Amino acid sequence: MYPLGTGDPLRLGPYRLLGLLGEGGMGKVYFGQDSAGGTAAVKVLRPELAHDQHLAQRFVREAQMAQAVASKGVARVLGSQMEGGRPWIATEFLAGPTLDEAIRSYGPMDDPTVRALASTLASTLHDIHTAGLVHRDLKPPNIVLTSAGPRIIDFGIARPEHGLTLTTTGQVPVTPGYGAPEQILGQRVGPPADVFSLGAVLAFASSGRRTFDADHVAAVQYEVVHGEPDLAQVSLALQPLIGPCLAKDAGLRPAPGQIASAFAPPRRAERAWRQGRLADDIKSRETGVQQLTTQPGSDTSSTVSRRRLLTTLTAGGTVLAAGGGGSLWWLRRGDEKSGSGTESKAASGPFDIPPAAKTPRARILDQSRAEVISAEELNAGKLKVRPLWGPLAVNAGDSPPPKAVRDIIVFGARNGGLAAHSVVDGKMRWSAPEVDAAGGYISLSDRLIAAVGLGGKLVTFVASTGERKWTAPAAARCVLAADEDSVYVVTTDGQVRAIGRSDAKVRWTVDSPADVLKDARPSAVAAQGRLIFGAKGGVVVALDASNGSKAWTFPSGAEAVHTPAVHGSTVFLGGKKLTARRISDGKEIWTNKPYEDYTGELLPWSTPKVNGDWVYAMRGRWAQRVKLTNGSTPWDATTTATGDFTSPVLVQGSFAWIVRYPWVEGLELDQGQSLAVYDLEEISPAMGLTADGNRVFLMTEKSLTALPVF
Repeated sequence: MYPLGTGDPLRLGPYRLLGLLGEGGMGKVYFGQDSAGGTAAVKVLRPELAHDQHLAQRFVREAQMAQAVASKGVARVLGSQMEGGRPWIATEFLAGPTLDEAIRSYGPMDDPTVRALASTLASTLHDIHTAGLVHRDLKPPNIVLTSAGPRIIDFGIARPEHGLTLTTTGQVPVTPGYGAPEQILGQRVGPPADVFSLGAVLAFASSGRRTFDADHVAAVQYEVVHGEPDLAQVSLALQPLIGPCLAKDAGLRPAPGQIASAFAPPRRAERAWRQGRLADDIKSRETGVQQLTTQPGSDTSSTVSRRRLLTTLTAGGTVLAAGGGGSLWWLRRGDEKSGSGTESKAASGPFDIPPAAKTPRARILDQSRAEVISAEELNAGKLKVRPLWGPLAVNAGDSPPPKAVRDIIVFGARNGGLAAHSVVDGKMRWSAPEVDAAGGYISLSDRLIAAVGLGGKLVTFVASTGERKWTAPAAARCVLAADEDSVYVVTTDGQVRAIGRSDAKVRWTVDSPADVLKDARPSAVAAQGRLIFGAKGGVVVALDASNGSKAWTFPSGAEAVHTPAVHGSTVFLGGKKLTARRISDGKEIWTNKPYEDYTGELLPWSTPKVNGDWVYAMRGRWAQRVKLTNGSTPWDATTTATGDFTSPVLVQGSFAWIVRYPWVEGLELDQGQSLAVYDLEEISPAMGLTADGNRVFLMTEKSLTALPVF
């Protein structure tokens, strides 16, 4: 939020304007307060546009549409004035992030939260449709997450259900990827169009990406009309519920009431708005509003002085969003002054965490151009890879595998501690000598790096800059995993401990139900309310993340400790068999048996990795591609490329990448045949392979190298 500037009104109707929330080419949205202390988002047309009949009619219509809906799931219209030189609408101010902001900051939602979101939004759509309206623009930026639950905003292009469309084909005022096929084609639009948009919203909430996506708007719209929705990253349990909402035929989509029933959330699912990092964000915004509108030392609300406003805004503790009622249709992209609506001076407290950096993606190379050379001496026809940078002698010989986090690659430094180098050119970005890298390091929503400091402290750093943030006395030997609420560690005496991400306090400490390997780093994943890790003897342990109690165990038979892979509500485990199990209770979904070679030896499965509709892993010495839903394997195990049986199989670009000492190979995805190779220049076994941003990172005992993809 910004202070008022020259030319801004001081009052509109009963509202004294305290600051500017956002502006665009067509108008401004102010933060206002009435004489009773109530707050509002007040939208005003620019004076020079107030006499434009089309815009004025649209402005009036928006107020009428929003006022017609009697639902707690929308931002209420508090007042409006259509006459005079400055028409305005005042709506309920909602202190919370929009859905797209929340997913960008905290990652995809788990199943219970998506169900709670779906149930509330579907009920609100039912209320909107009962009022005889169609919203027509349901999308993540038009959903604000508050402490009382999700709220739908922006009735700027809403219409009566039986009103004629005001657009023709090619003139569609909807966000690409969220508008229904009939909207794109300029056909009559009814309530089923909102259901289609709801399906796209829920898929985004579950996966963190749009279900219809392409490089250009026209291509996105074509996919909506003619293509199939991409639900590969959506939880397996939610796919059959979201899929029908995205039917091309409007008549085949379920009604909002049916959706609300089908998505009935489990008990206490609403805690997503009241507990955890998202809830802390909402509370921070609510506190900011209270600080702005309440005089110090007084129990009553009153108007706030300009000096107090400026002081509060520049203190770095106030986070407000322009989520209070339908301003998005006129805040044109590129014109916005406030961007996401959360601009403020960067805060410096230990729990003031900046957003994650963007991933700088490398250019994907063209196999047919002179960007690669043929490696005739290895195998005629293979592509020999030239590194993007490296090999660099920067890592410790006993460093855990490197971790790519947006714009940096993190690893154990050669001179001790932790190091972060740029993924673009390999140059060092920051270092943390006080870290015991052997204890591992994990990413917290790509915003922080958590690791074990000297003396067993849990320490965190801003991923992109290395700025020190919160610490916790955890008596930690190694870090296990993290979810949106906690970081999980193994203590020096073999216990498992949860440390809260919002306050650095111990949530719980329990004795592990299995030996967590004092001489090795356990590998773990935290998702869907479970902490799942491998222990001694190949036992996989799942703890209830809320209190540390045992949820289930499974004897995988793995000789090494493999990191589980998660997709939605399913966990995939390597070992003697590759198995897919339900995260909640460990119930088997499918199991793929080991491969028996010509000697009769049973070859186990390596660490699984999920990409799209497939699980990738080594079955003994052979790379395998396994269908996510049923465990079928389309690659012929007798002809696919062979590699190190401990290697991960990482998809990046159009290839799957594996370690086959003494080189790294790229496998085409149809049959698993090796088509690309990077020859290791040093006689040293590969230690770690990771991939992100169209790059493959290889760590050996002596060096770190970044490879391109095709």
